Amino acid sequence: MADLRDLGLSEYESRAYRALLDVGPATAKELSEASGVPMGRVYDVLNSLERHRLARSQAASRPKKYLAVEPDAALDRLLEEKQRELDEQAEQYEAVVDELSLELEAGDPPDEQFWTAALGPEETADLLLERLSAADDRVVMIAAAPASGLDIGAVGERITEELEAALERGVEVSLLLSEELPAQLPEGVGERYFDRMADHPNFTVRTAPGLRGTFTLVDDAEVCMEVPSPVDPDESFAMIDLKDPEFAGDVRRTFRERWEDASPLGL
Repeated sequence: MADLRDLGLSEYESRAYRALLDVGPATAKELSEASGVPMGRVYDVLNSLERHRLARSQAASRPKKYLAVEPDAALDRLLEEKQRELDEQAEQYEAVVDELSLELEAGDPPDEQFWTAALGPEETADLLLERLSAADDRVVMIAAAPASGLDIGAVGERITEELEAALERGVEVSLLLSEELPAQLPEGVGERYFDRMADHPNFTVRTAPGLRGTFTLVDDAEVCMEVPSPVDPDESFAMIDLKDPEFAGDVRRTFRERWEDASPLGL
């Protein structure tokens, strides 16, 4: 059940405000009796309600009387205060993240092989997004089918944002698509995936015939390979992230060969 305390008021402040609404203009003593707020605390509580702009006082009267602000205005003011607090907290957390991002640095890619995997569409997308966000120099994505690392479903916008962020960091992004893939993409995918980045000097897209499989090469050191579902090949089943410089080098050489024979994509 919602309570004024959910918006930042204390128990005594909540009781005092509700009592003011019930009894109308009241002195501190009358309010203490009506609300159950101890007389030794009631003035502090009333001062706090005035600071929150939830109550007004009539200083000319003796003794001073207090009146509650109308609920609609009071709730709006409490909401504004809570939103300001949340905005300030968000800024503080962002500052902490900025500081930690400078302090915490990943080491060089391991020389020995290391792999991890994610199962299911959501976990697969999260793993791919994570690796894209870690790219420092280069991202190569090869997509042979719509159910690819270039997911055109719910996570498509997130992948686009990560690619744009990578470009802003100075990462070179190359996409190699099967010749059949552009025609299979839904209307508007060109705008979402290419038009927003087409003019960037580090972004290129080409198409080539006979592509098989879907994978992403990150910094020439690790490969994210998508595994299609054995039940529905159009759905992603898993993502394997393999950190192996030797294997990544083989993938890179194969990509270069296919890239040289590929054609620029015009959407």
